[in-house]
Amino acid sequence: MGQCGITSSKTVLVFLNLIFWAAAGILCYVGAYVFITYDDYDHFFEDVYTLIPAVIIIAVGTLLFIIGLIGCCATIRESRCGLATFVIILLLVFITEVVVVVLGYIYRAKVEDEVDHSIRKVYNGYNGTNPDAASRAIDYVQRQLRCCGIHNYSDWENTVWFKQTKNNSVPLSCCKAALSNCTGSLTRPMDLYSEGCEALVVKKLQEIMMYVIWAALAFAAIQLLGMLCACIVLCRRSRDPAYELLITGGTYA
Repeated sequence: MGQCGITSSKTVLVFLNLIFWAAAGILCYVGAYVFITYDDYDHFFEDVYTLIPAVIIIAVGTLLFIIGLIGCCATIRESRCGLATFVIILLLVFITEVVVVVLGYIYRAKVEDEVDHSIRKVYNGYNGTNPDAASRAIDYVQRQLRCCGIHNYSDWENTVWFKQTKNNSVPLSCCKAALSNCTGSLTRPMDLYSEGCEALVVKKLQEIMMYVIWAALAFAAIQLLGMLCACIVLCRRSRDPAYELLITGGTYA
């Protein structure tokens, strides 16, 4: 019965190491997604430290690939040293992912204040020219999120660009996508997106941070199972070094 349990633990551990390799790719993808999305919204979010969870999660993803390799070799060969190293590294990565979750929640709570602090400055800096980074950012956000202005399209009336153009219109990025003849005129508000961008930008950034948090939590749970299986194999290996190897012909460390 004990031997069956050990063999099962070893089999699960090998399978988990394969999952670690898949997890490494997924975590790196999530981290890269956060970086790419941040680049689209960076004008509305000045605190670059919010990228720390993404940096950590990419580093964890890279480390998970190495962990999977160490775990597979240590489990198949039943190396006491290899398994102990595997458990220690998994524990350190687990602690790191807990830190990612905590930082994720901290920065998620800061998103609203950050956006509220910077969005008015960005809108006031709009000049309507494509080469201007702030103008491109606003047009991109308004088209992607289907919004107009900070709270609604009337916010454009208080901007420098609106007062300088004097044509009683908002940028064409405020026009509903289905309309081809929209000119952005405030005399036809039904042609414009009615929802403001601030709430939608906050929601988008908070969703992205939640992706990081859930990814870290999910793989932390898998790592806990990996540590448990490795400890079972390691303890049994220490008490009875003569028990059957997972692969016939393996050697002991």
